[in-house]
Order: sequence, then structure tokens, then C-alpha cells
Amino acid sequence: MQEARPRRLGERTVDYGLAAMDFCGTLPRTAAGRHIADQLLRSATSVAANYAEASEAESTADFVHKMKLAMKELKESRVWLLFASRLAPGEAVESLRAESRELLLMAGKSINTASARMQGKTIGA
Repeated sequence: MQEARPRRLGERTVDYGLAAMDFCGTLPRTAAGRHIADQLLRSATSVAANYAEASEAESTADFVHKMKLAMKELKESRVWLLFASRLAPGEAVESLRAESRELLLMAGKSINTASARMQGKTIGA
């Protein structure tokens, strides 16, 4: 049997945005639910867009900057997910919250690696 290859960060950011889109459709059709859904849609889907921009960065500094933007959007998404968890508690919101934590760790690691390269440090030594 062939092992499944791990999903790459870019794929995971797209999947995260798609999962957030699906989740937002389940929020109550109240003023609060619509507000949270609108904000979560913007921040969660922009993570993938910012990662795509980082993937095409013109320099390592540009990569770091764009990855930091992706992290900002992830952090914002986490706030909206916290609000959403009060309106619609359950597995879907908890899964998104867990994925946002993992994506933040992965993005942070990428930034640290790139920053170390910019400073000429050896990574993993």
C-alpha cells in the first residue's frame, strides 16, 4: 500500500479557506451570524491568497513579509472562530480552530527558516 503524502502548506491553506466557507454557511442567519461569517470568510480565504503571493516572492525578505501577512490573517480568523464557537459550537468550528493553530505553527517555522537564511545562519545545526 502506498503511503499518503503529507499535504503541503499551500494545499492546506486552500482547504482551510474552503472549510471556512462551508462552515460559514452553517452559521445562524442573524445579524451576528452574518457579521461573523463575512469577517471569517475574508480572513480565512485570504490566508491562501497571501501564501500564494509568498510562493512567488521576489526575495527572501518579500517572502517573509507575505508570510507574516498570512499569519495575521490566520490570527484574525482565530478570533472570528472564537466568536463563531459561541454561536455554533461543535466539531466543525473546533476542527477549523485546530487547523488554524497548525497552520500558524507551519507558517512561523517557514518564516524562521527564511529569516535565518537571510542572516546567513545554519538551519538545524
